[in-house]
Amino acid sequence: MNSTATRKKILIVDDSNTNVVLLEAILNSKGYEIKTALNVKEAYSMLEKDPPELILLDLLMPKVSGYQFLDQLKKNNETREIPVIIVSAVTDVLNIQKTLDMGAIDYIEKPVDIKALVKKVEKTLN
Repeated sequence: MNSTATRKKILIVDDSNTNVVLLEAILNSKGYEIKTALNVKEAYSMLEKDPPELILLDLLMPKVSGYQFLDQLKKNNETREIPVIIVSAVTDVLNIQKTLDMGAIDYIEKPVDIKALVKKVEKTLN
Protein backbone atom coordinates (compact mmCIF):
# COMPACT_ATOMS: atom_id res chain seq x y z
CA MET A 1 0.00 0.00 0.00
CA ASN A 2 1.39 3.41 -0.82
CA SER A 3 1.76 5.86 2.02
CA THR A 4 -0.21 8.61 0.28
CA ALA A 5 -3.43 6.59 0.65
CA THR A 6 -3.21 6.95 4.43
CA ARG A 7 -3.68 10.67 4.17
CA LYS A 8 -6.60 10.70 1.76
CA LYS A 9 -9.79 11.66 3.54
CA ILE A 10 -13.17 10.36 2.44
CA LEU A 11 -16.48 11.63 3.77
CA ILE A 12 -19.33 9.12 3.64
CA VAL A 13 -22.79 10.71 3.78
CA ASP A 14 -25.56 8.14 4.20
CA ASP A 15 -28.50 7.91 6.59
CA SER A 16 -28.14 4.12 6.77
CA ASN A 17 -25.80 3.22 9.60
CA THR A 18 -25.34 -0.23 8.05
CA ASN A 19 -24.04 1.25 4.81
CA VAL A 20 -21.81 3.71 6.62
CA VAL A 21 -20.25 0.95 8.72
CA LEU A 22 -19.74 -1.28 5.67
CA LEU A 23 -18.15 1.43 3.51
CA GLU A 24 -16.06 2.68 6.41
CA ALA A 25 -14.70 -0.82 7.12
CA ILE A 26 -13.83 -1.46 3.47
CA LEU A 27 -12.14 1.88 2.89
CA ASN A 28 -10.37 1.90 6.26
CA SER A 29 -8.83 -1.42 5.33
CA LYS A 30 -7.48 0.23 2.17
CA GLY A 31 -5.73 2.89 4.24
CA TYR A 32 -8.08 5.82 3.78
CA GLU A 33 -9.08 8.14 6.58
CA ILE A 34 -12.86 7.97 6.86
CA LYS A 35 -15.27 10.54 8.22
CA THR A 36 -18.95 9.72 8.33
CA ALA A 37 -22.14 11.74 8.45
CA LEU A 38 -25.63 10.29 8.84
CA ASN A 39 -27.26 13.40 7.42
CA VAL A 40 -26.46 16.52 5.44
CA LYS A 41 -26.26 18.75 8.51
CA GLU A 42 -23.49 16.56 9.95
CA ALA A 43 -21.81 16.50 6.55
CA TYR A 44 -21.65 20.30 6.45
CA SER A 45 -20.00 20.56 9.83
CA MET A 46 -17.41 17.94 8.75
CA LEU A 47 -16.73 19.85 5.53
CA GLU A 48 -16.07 23.06 7.43
CA LYS A 49 -13.72 21.43 9.92
CA ASP A 50 -11.81 19.14 7.64
CA PRO A 51 -12.60 19.03 3.91
CA PRO A 52 -12.20 15.53 2.41
CA GLU A 53 -10.57 14.57 -0.89
CA LEU A 54 -13.70 12.63 -1.83
CA ILE A 55 -17.36 12.41 -0.82
CA LEU A 56 -19.45 9.24 -1.11
CA LEU A 57 -23.04 10.41 -1.14
CA ASP A 58 -26.38 8.66 -0.74
CA LEU A 59 -29.30 10.33 -2.52
CA LEU A 60 -32.30 9.35 -0.43
CA MET A 61 -31.99 10.92 2.99
CA PRO A 62 -34.51 12.60 5.28
CA LYS A 63 -34.82 16.40 5.46
CA VAL A 64 -32.14 17.31 2.93
CA SER A 65 -31.63 14.87 0.07
CA GLY A 66 -28.36 13.95 -1.57
CA TYR A 67 -29.52 15.87 -4.65
CA GLN A 68 -29.86 19.09 -2.64
CA PHE A 69 -26.53 18.52 -0.93
CA LEU A 70 -24.78 17.85 -4.26
CA ASP A 71 -26.35 20.98 -5.71
CA GLN A 72 -25.17 23.09 -2.75
CA LEU A 73 -21.67 21.57 -2.86
CA LYS A 74 -21.24 22.39 -6.52
CA LYS A 75 -22.49 25.97 -6.09
CA ASN A 76 -20.04 26.67 -3.27
CA ASN A 77 -16.53 27.80 -4.28
CA GLU A 78 -15.04 26.14 -1.19
CA THR A 79 -16.44 22.68 -1.96
CA ARG A 80 -17.16 22.48 -5.64
CA GLU A 81 -13.82 20.91 -6.54
CA ILE A 82 -14.34 17.97 -4.15
CA PRO A 83 -15.21 14.89 -6.22
CA VAL A 84 -18.53 13.24 -5.34
CA ILE A 85 -19.39 9.61 -6.04
CA ILE A 86 -23.06 8.80 -5.61
CA VAL A 87 -23.78 5.55 -3.74
CA SER A 88 -27.49 4.88 -4.05
CA ALA A 89 -30.28 2.37 -4.48
CA VAL A 90 -31.77 4.78 -7.03
CA THR A 91 -30.62 3.10 -10.21
CA ASP A 92 -32.72 4.43 -13.06
CA VAL A 93 -30.84 6.04 -15.93
CA LEU A 94 -32.55 9.43 -15.58
CA ASN A 95 -31.53 9.86 -11.95
CA ILE A 96 -28.00 8.65 -12.61
CA GLN A 97 -27.69 11.10 -15.51
CA LYS A 98 -29.17 13.90 -13.39
CA THR A 99 -26.52 13.49 -10.69
CA LEU A 100 -23.72 13.34 -13.26
CA ASP A 101 -25.09 16.49 -14.90
CA MET A 102 -25.13 18.11 -11.45
CA GLY A 103 -21.42 17.40 -11.03
CA ALA A 104 -21.06 13.95 -9.49
CA ILE A 105 -18.13 12.13 -11.08
CA ASP A 106 -19.45 8.59 -10.74
CA TYR A 107 -22.32 6.42 -9.57
CA ILE A 108 -22.32 3.19 -7.57
CA GLU A 109 -25.50 1.18 -7.14
CA LYS A 110 -26.57 -0.37 -3.85
CA PRO A 111 -26.11 -3.08 -2.85
CA VAL A 112 -22.51 -2.00 -3.28
CA ASP A 113 -20.13 -4.05 -5.39
CA ILE A 114 -17.07 -3.81 -3.14
CA LYS A 115 -14.46 -4.30 -5.87
CA ALA A 116 -16.09 -1.71 -8.13
CA LEU A 117 -16.33 0.75 -5.24
CA VAL A 118 -12.66 0.38 -4.30
CA LYS A 119 -11.62 0.71 -7.95
CA LYS A 120 -13.63 3.90 -8.43
CA VAL A 121 -12.35 5.40 -5.19
CA GLU A 122 -8.74 4.60 -6.07
CA LYS A 123 -9.16 5.93 -9.61
CA THR A 124 -10.61 9.18 -8.24
CA LEU A 125 -7.97 9.73 -5.57
CA ASN A 126 -4.88 8.80 -7.59
